[in-house]
Amino acid sequence: MPEWVVIRTFSYQHEAEVLRSVLEGSGIEAITNSDDCGALDPALGLVRGVNVLVADDQLEQAENVLGAPRADQSPDPSPAD
Repeated sequence: MPEWVVIRTFSYQHEAEVLRSVLEGSGIEAITNSDDCGALDPALGLVRGVNVLVADDQLEQAENVLGAPRADQSPDPSPAD
């Protein structure tokens, strides 16, 4: 069973679902997770966030699909002119 890792965190469920759909459309299994009291208090997503997770063995492929580094990663340095 794969280990799940957070690839992105959003404030709103619908944003996370769009990203999940993009990843799944590329053949990458993805799930969303939010501690919102079982959808009874969706406003908790604003505070705690809505996570999009992928299997750790598909993380690199998922990052390539998204085409941008995660917030906790530094972008590649630009070449000197």
